[in-house]
Amino acid sequence: MRRFTVPGPGSGPSPDRSRPPGRPGNLPAELNRFVGRDDELAELAARLGPDRLVTVTGLGGVGKSRLAAHAGAILQDRFCDGVWLVELASLHDPHLLDHTVAEALALADHSTRPPRSALCDHLADRELLLVLDGFEHLVDACAELITALLRRAPGLRVLAAGRRPLGVPGEQVLPLPPMKAADAAALFADRAAGVVAGFGAGLGDEDAVDELCRRLDGIPLALELAAGRLRALSVEQVLHRLDDRFRLLTGTTRGAPPRHQTLRCAIGWSHELCTPRERLLWARLSVFAGQFDLEAAEYVCSGPELPAEELLDVVGELVAQSVLAREENGAGVRYRMLDTVRAYGADWLAATGDGERLRRRHRDWYLGLATWCELDWFSSRQAEIAARIEAELPNLRIALEHSLESASDTHLGQYLAGTLWFYWVGCGRLAEGRHWLDRALELEGGHDEARLKALWVTGYVAVLQGDTVGALGALQECREEAERTGNATAAAYALHRTGCLALVCDDMLRAEELLRGALARYREIGELNSNVLMGQVELAMAVAFQGELADAVRLCQDVLEVCEDHGERWTRAYALFVLAYAAWSDGEAGRARTLLEECLGIHHAFRDLLGAVLAIELMALVVAGEGEAEEAAVLQGAAERIWPSVGLPLFGSRYFSRPHALCEQQARRLLGDGRYERAVRAGARLDLDAAAARILPARGPVPGPRRAVRIGSPATNEPAASPSASGGETAG
Repeated sequence: MRRFTVPGPGSGPSPDRSRPPGRPGNLPAELNRFVGRDDELAELAARLGPDRLVTVTGLGGVGKSRLAAHAGAILQDRFCDGVWLVELASLHDPHLLDHTVAEALALADHSTRPPRSALCDHLADRELLLVLDGFEHLVDACAELITALLRRAPGLRVLAAGRRPLGVPGEQVLPLPPMKAADAAALFADRAAGVVAGFGAGLGDEDAVDELCRRLDGIPLALELAAGRLRALSVEQVLHRLDDRFRLLTGTTRGAPPRHQTLRCAIGWSHELCTPRERLLWARLSVFAGQFDLEAAEYVCSGPELPAEELLDVVGELVAQSVLAREENGAGVRYRMLDTVRAYGADWLAATGDGERLRRRHRDWYLGLATWCELDWFSSRQAEIAARIEAELPNLRIALEHSLESASDTHLGQYLAGTLWFYWVGCGRLAEGRHWLDRALELEGGHDEARLKALWVTGYVAVLQGDTVGALGALQECREEAERTGNATAAAYALHRTGCLALVCDDMLRAEELLRGALARYREIGELNSNVLMGQVELAMAVAFQGELADAVRLCQDVLEVCEDHGERWTRAYALFVLAYAAWSDGEAGRARTLLEECLGIHHAFRDLLGAVLAIELMALVVAGEGEAEEAAVLQGAAERIWPSVGLPLFGSRYFSRPHALCEQQARRLLGDGRYERAVRAGARLDLDAAAARILPARGPVPGPRRAVRIGSPATNEPAASPSASGGETAG
């Protein structure tokens, strides 16, 4: 009789691996042991060299995703630019495929060019492995994208995992069968040992385990669900119940492949072992995509038969049964449902007829979340808000999609797309923000306030993308409609962003006039938030470019003090940039460097490419003035690499371009054309992370001032009463 054992931490040919320190990539660390699949791993390793696209196919739950990720971890040393995982199971809109791949590659593109162009340029000279997981519902879009990327990037290799091939020329398909008997038993024993202490140490379950693995056809998902039941049952009891459930479910999906029926049996059996409340919650949780937290589940899924105060216990049981996975990240403790498990729950939800009501509750929760995050952005919790929205993006996309699909809810989609301005603008998501805003504004929502907000946010995004025509059209429409309907808030924002447009178009006198007018309107309506402070920073830029450095410094010092009062960091970084510009202009290179280090540190943390590249350009000039001409040229090369992802380089403005032009002039004079151009080319190989690492000191950003004063009045140069004192703190 064969004895099975739980493999020790050092056994087996495929040890768990995590990304080596400093190596690029985004593969997550493996939370438990990878068991078996030695032959498949060896074949993948052999193929991913001569073949540029290998697709692992198989039924849901057979282990495609885990195999692909583990193979990527093993093969990391082959790819100098890393292994990057793109998870597509929660993506429903094929138009967002390019955005999602760019996001996984940490490529934030703010320009108006198509995301695919940015991806092709980014990958053109890199040697990396792209692991594409869960693409089967987006086959056509993925096939088109992968074909384009492979044609443009000769060093790219793609490892895809899905239920069917992509059908791309040159694709090599590796069908993934169920696990071999020995591997299946080893997997079950490993997972069971995490549930029952001492499992496999002579407990006499070998024959029952063999039978269980055979009946489950060696499907990893089914094996792991079965192992989870050992919290309450013996292996013999599990086997007995499994036998009953197989008979119950056999034949319910006639015509489906036998292995698909086996997976349905495994999930259906787990479902049957749940209590009625657990089954109900399972079905209701299927409306979520990606991760979600307990508070969201309590709001969306609770009801008379499932009170919110009892939901925690039910969630805990679903975690214990491996229906839900518990994860912890920068956004806190969160839960995720495997896609096949979620799809099973969705079928049950559809059968209840309650799906539309649950989807509306889901949408309402994320509308509320976005509203709260917008308000809380003007606080010391900006980093937490950024992490939260990042984690919630799949669900926010569903909420946006649901709102824009119904004519009666269009205004909610317009409101949500506009409310997320702080994420689109502050966290490097301009291109996706523009996608949703444009979609929302194509529709008539019948609610002026929501449309006006979407319009001024569209104008804001377009300004930062360098799209002058798009910005002017949106802002002019917003201002005219706001004046017609008496919406003072939208009118102020439209005026503000029109001033911002004048600023980047080199019309400094008009920019100053419009920005002073907008700030005056903000004071009249009691508006104080990051946008208002940014308006004062932009006014400081306009007067600084006109040579009024003292006034610019005063404006920005006021901004820093208000930021310190509220814990605001994002606008603070832009104020630091203006102060650094003034310090450089006054010959204070050391102070300029210190200010720029803090400025860049904040922008880098938020992934704000515009702020970061402006700081790098000015830092290059400071460095050149200190005699480090070659380093200055390297930094200019790094900035040149970033600008295409932002939009029009330096907005085409002679004022914003001045530091770049002066730096180039000094560096060329000291290095000569040849050395200068070689240094620039070397810098162009640096991404934002590498460029920031060259600049930022190990000690981190410098703390800001801690004095607390009220924001000044740009129109009168006198301190003004804080709008928040009269209860006027809003977010537009």
